[in-house]
Amino acid sequence: MCELEDKLCKFLDVPNFQYVTNGTIALQLALAALDINEGEVITTPFSYVATTTSILWQRCKPVFVDIEPDNFTIDPNQIEKAITPKTKAIMPVHVFGYACDVEKIQKIADQYNLKVIYDGAHAFASKYKGKSLLDYGDISTLSFHATKLFHTVEGGACICKDFEVSHKLEIVKKFGHFYDDYKCIGINGKQSEFHAAMGLANYPYINKIITERKRVSDLYDAELSDFVQRPKKQEDLQYNYAYYPVVFRSEKELLQVFEALKKHDIYARRYFWPSLNTLPYLKEKSDCPISEDISSRIACLPLYPDLSDEEVLKICKIIRSIVLEK
Repeated sequence: MCELEDKLCKFLDVPNFQYVTNGTIALQLALAALDINEGEVITTPFSYVATTTSILWQRCKPVFVDIEPDNFTIDPNQIEKAITPKTKAIMPVHVFGYACDVEKIQKIADQYNLKVIYDGAHAFASKYKGKSLLDYGDISTLSFHATKLFHTVEGGACICKDFEVSHKLEIVKKFGHFYDDYKCIGINGKQSEFHAAMGLANYPYINKIITERKRVSDLYDAELSDFVQRPKKQEDLQYNYAYYPVVFRSEKELLQVFEALKKHDIYARRYFWPSLNTLPYLKEKSDCPISEDISSRIACLPLYPDLSDEEVLKICKIIRSIVLEK
């Protein structure tokens, strides 16, 4: 396990790398290590549900801020309006591996003395202005689920800016104690050697995986860019090709495309739906019209290294037959 942590720490060029059980536990551990166990956490409604539930599990209140219409990350211009005396942290998401506006977010956090935890589940190997996207904020988290660009079947990680925070997180993930020295309330966030071995087996192929995903993405771009909306990539971003999201004109059109693909045993996925501010178990509801609109119309197309050009062209032909017949 230490071998995998060392290799990934060097590959990503980040400090204080903690390998943990999964991406959800990573978020909870990040909150716990920063002593955020109550109050409000400003976050995005456009993400997987784990971003919100990790906040709820830590007995905090998620406060949703709408997203930017171009790349679907949290709108930094709305964050300051959501800050109250109860606000403890900001938890943005690098959606699909695209960068949040890290400079604006950090400026706001510094002004109001807030912690920043980036949900970087999609951000493995993405770089912004020449350094890892995971090297921003107080803590960034990763997911190594089997669906991710780099995976260990299941797993996650926390990258901590501060060594003392990393040390505390390590204690918390090990039940809160070392041997018979009990330090604090903890949880079992340790990962197994078996999962680490899978990561070591995948490690030599990271660059090849990214290269092949770029090949698939470039072909999708050539075939689809004229008639589907795509997120806008930042100029200073070195992208990791983690996903291939497309936005259709309506939810009806999206569902028609899904049905047409399904007839050929091709399965896209609705990343992300529903908009998290509409979750039924939230005590308070808030309006995030951009997220609610995008989440109803967006899907991620199949993207993996072994996807052939012929298969990509088939997928595009099916999509084109639905979108362009109107």
